[in-house]
Amino acid sequence: HGDHIIAGKIRSILDMPEIAITMGDPSGIGPEIVCRALAAITATERQAIMVVGRGDVLARANELVRAGLQFSSHGRNNSVRLVEVDTPKVDTVRDGEASAGGGNAAYGYVTHAVDLALSGNIRVLVTAPLSKTAIHLAGHKFDGHTGLLQHLTEAPSSFMLLVSEQLSTILVSTHVSLAAAIKQCTQQRILETIRAGNDHLRRLGLHRPRIAVAGLNPHSGESGIFGREEIKEIEPAVTLANTEGIEVSGPYPADTIFYRAANGEFDLVVAQYHDQGLIPVKLIAFDKAVNVSLGLPIQRTSVDHGTAFDIAWKGHANPSSMLAAIAYAQQMAAL
Repeated sequence: HGDHIIAGKIRSILDMPEIAITMGDPSGIGPEIVCRALAAITATERQAIMVVGRGDVLARANELVRAGLQFSSHGRNNSVRLVEVDTPKVDTVRDGEASAGGGNAAYGYVTHAVDLALSGNIRVLVTAPLSKTAIHLAGHKFDGHTGLLQHLTEAPSSFMLLVSEQLSTILVSTHVSLAAAIKQCTQQRILETIRAGNDHLRRLGLHRPRIAVAGLNPHSGESGIFGREEIKEIEPAVTLANTEGIEVSGPYPADTIFYRAANGEFDLVVAQYHDQGLIPVKLIAFDKAVNVSLGLPIQRTSVDHGTAFDIAWKGHANPSSMLAAIAYAQQMAAL
């Protein structure tokens, strides 16, 4: 704790922002929600933030949403500090369309921001959305932000946590096919996911997080009638986690456990695959949930939605999730 206080004082003296926000795919809603969110917070809060992206794109978004912001390389005089990143193939970028240029730009912003985080120049990274199609068109074969961040930081594993006021869930598997997700439902991976969620919530101040584990199969397998993954993989992982002092139980049928957690019985649900965990969170808090990456040597939050090409550059994008991601990043930076 003392080290964090000293680091904070040094950072204040050097006038270094604690949070970096990547602009996301320039064809999507990222630039708009970044500008809207920055306009909605205080000038003091903006001084602790830098944006990684392109000045011309941000200037256009700023004018579109009438945010009234000023961007500069130094961040003084109430301007927002901008780290300009120029990327090739920008001539292929079109509003509301996935392109190699857009994918390459988003990739470039993330790689630059990760360098800032790994070198200690920022404490938390916040990402606006990128397009998986676009980054693939640009030749970067990653399944999204989480996989890209794991690669860039050379982390052995990573975990996706979706946080909202009413319901939070952490995923055993993320952007893979359902067939692949079933194969990833292993005792070791489930145990590691439980640990990651527990460690994060304890770091945020929950002394003994209450964690529930969802089953993979209907009715949590119904004692092996509908599948044996619960018996062979999930139950042993829960047992091992309990021996480590973690307050975790399950597996529970997925059709009821999220309801129970949303009503306050649990602090976190471990979901076995992407849609099992994200559908209930997005149903309850679509524009207010925060995507948090765990297991990396850097801290990262993000919005819980995509590039929304269908409404991009029309001035209608909702910044609520970006505001929530910034607020959560502020909380993490203060630890």
